[in-house]
Amino acid sequence: MSGDLIESFLLEPATGRAIPLQRGQVLCVEQAGNGQCLDFNAYNLHDYKEQFHSGRTRGLHGINPRVGDHLWSAPPRERPMFTILRDDVGANDVNFSRCSAFLYEAHYGFDSGIAHSNCHDAFAEAIREWELTPDDVHDSFNAFMTTRIDSGRLRIDRSVAHAGARLELLAQMDALAVTVCCGGDLGATNNYELKGLKIEVRPASAAEQSCLIDVTFRHQRTIADFANATIKADRELRRAGDYRPHWPWRQAISTCTRIDVPLSEDEQAALERIAAHPRFRHMSKPDILRFALFQRLEVRHRAGIAEALAKKEKIT
Repeated sequence: MSGDLIESFLLEPATGRAIPLQRGQVLCVEQAGNGQCLDFNAYNLHDYKEQFHSGRTRGLHGINPRVGDHLWSAPPRERPMFTILRDDVGANDVNFSRCSAFLYEAHYGFDSGIAHSNCHDAFAEAIREWELTPDDVHDSFNAFMTTRIDSGRLRIDRSVAHAGARLELLAQMDALAVTVCCGGDLGATNNYELKGLKIEVRPASAAEQSCLIDVTFRHQRTIADFANATIKADRELRRAGDYRPHWPWRQAISTCTRIDVPLSEDEQAALERIAAHPRFRHMSKPDILRFALFQRLEVRHRAGIAEALAKKEKIT
């Protein structure tokens, strides 16, 4: 309801806004017209180096995140930053990088003294309010963006987002949400026409609060785990005179031993058939056996982790 709104505004075409959210608040984005892409960056409000990571999100949820999926922060933090609560269109992308002034010059020959509207510059201007720089912009979560892979190449198709369609993101941590109304008008991203986006921030309902999760792993890093937690204040690189390499996992790797695995006649025959397949022509039979065993274990383990995440259990 409107009375519950914390903030509400129209994001004009080719502009951006950085919005602070507290854990348990919901960012709502609505189509003001038809077919307008939202580019989205996010930062931990208390540690800006923890940022949204399209790669980790893509690895965990696929190339087109949907309702129930999380937007994850980058390694080494790797925590859910937002959860998709509502998605009326079902066309989101974590493959394409944000557009930039360079792309419009390189691809379209746009070399005017004024840069073509683009998402990187819009992000940079929006986060400048929070004392961040263009170097702090990262690859975006592209909402309302229809994409596909065709013969190994990324493609953008016509947007199918309709007026009034909404996307709602639940903040899993205190975060700075950076919303950019994509300024791309020379491709299919926004159907060759720039529109605005309606932005709202509201508290989560009681039911939505149940979607807040606390998923922790031992090796999700914090600053306390860093051998060097100091952020460089200048730009020139120089070698640290007191640096000594530290590889704590080397001993475990160097002490691995091989074991003999007895195979039954049927298992031996199956191994022979696999070895004859063109896919495995460059692998020895022991390598094939190891590959098959660990791939099966990996599939089972991943299924267990996915089930635990779906149940919103705390993993320790």
